Amino acid sequence: MKKAFLALIILTSFCIQASAQKKKPNIILIMADDLGMETLGCYGNDDHLTPNLDKLAASGMLFENCYATPLCTPSRVQLMTGKYNNRNYVGFGILDSKEKTFADVLKQQGYKTCIAGKWQLYGYEKQWQLAGGRKGSYPQDSGFDKFCVWQVDQVGSRYKDPVVYSDNLRSTELKGKFGDDVFVNYIGNFISENREGPFFAYYPMCLTHDPFIPTPASADYESSAPKTDDPKYFKDMLSYMDQTVGKLLAKVDELGLREETVIMFIGDNGTSPLITSRFRGGTYQGDKGQTTERGTHVPLLVSWKGVVKPGSKNTSLVDFTDFLPTFRDIAGMQPAPKTEIQDGLSFYPQLKGNLSTKRDWVFCHYDPKWGTFKEKTYVHNKEWKLYTTGEIFNVRTDRDELKPLTKAELPASGLKTIKEFEKVLKIK
Repeated sequence: MKKAFLALIILTSFCIQASAQKKKPNIILIMADDLGMETLGCYGNDDHLTPNLDKLAASGMLFENCYATPLCTPSRVQLMTGKYNNRNYVGFGILDSKEKTFADVLKQQGYKTCIAGKWQLYGYEKQWQLAGGRKGSYPQDSGFDKFCVWQVDQVGSRYKDPVVYSDNLRSTELKGKFGDDVFVNYIGNFISENREGPFFAYYPMCLTHDPFIPTPASADYESSAPKTDDPKYFKDMLSYMDQTVGKLLAKVDELGLREETVIMFIGDNGTSPLITSRFRGGTYQGDKGQTTERGTHVPLLVSWKGVVKPGSKNTSLVDFTDFLPTFRDIAGMQPAPKTEIQDGLSFYPQLKGNLSTKRDWVFCHYDPKWGTFKEKTYVHNKEWKLYTTGEIFNVRTDRDELKPLTKAELPASGLKTIKEFEKVLKIK
């Protein structure tokens, strides 16, 4: 009898351990707005205003070559759907309601899902007109169980006295509040309520997008004019963005969830051209909206205690279509069926040190249908870039694309790469 009882205890213990091993990891994705990689200390910013993010980088993996599109909506649509914009982009400020998002995919796998921060994917009258009368999506129809976001059915302020659309399905002005304080607290509460997991928390921050304003940590916050917009406040906003991320990380630590949670941080496009950063002993001007290195090269930090090697650096190319397949892998899912178009390549194996599978190039179809931005389609790697116009650039030596090259000027290796890129552009 004692032997049988002992065997039962051992078997039960084994089952509990096996169940724990099979538990799906939590996922937190944080995305700062208008933030190029040059703004973070861990990438070489000389002002060192991001100690929390620098610490996050030290705890995990820093990707040196992550690329977004040059503008927010194109990047967000690509990120959330795992598809390049030539397949599903309908207009600025709009996410096609027919599209399946990463929240939809994870929700089907038993994840509790949450978004707090910037939405800007439903659109308004002018944007609907430019999109041929098509409206965008609500967060509750895009896979999110819980939501607290700016700019759905109203615009209003994103910072001081923010206008927020939440679970009551209407927009409300929150007097005396600051947008990103509201959003990070909301996500913190969501994590606390769902600590047993698995959960997916997506935090598309409003910081550091203009208007450039004092933050609650600025000396002149209370006395500042309602419509303040001065680039001198960018550093305040950058610092406050980092403090806000630090607050969320502290919540994860407080709940003892670091080993169970994959934490990722990215920017949605390059920094505003009004901002020049002190970077690696020189200066670096943002180029948001443009298809240059300065407009598209963004940070990507991944921390996963016990899985990702602390202090590791990854030079592989990554673009925003890669996140959805990576999340599928993290959740233990099978690859997307062939009937379901997915353009990305999972970087999950790379998080575990396996670099055998990585992309050879980054593709971008950029036609935001907004402002004065012109349509451009291109493909590039870490050295060469080819546009559908036939323009060729060496982006390693000509970051600002000032000197287009002819094929006759290319070395043999460069010519071979450009011929491969021509095939990619024909396919896409």
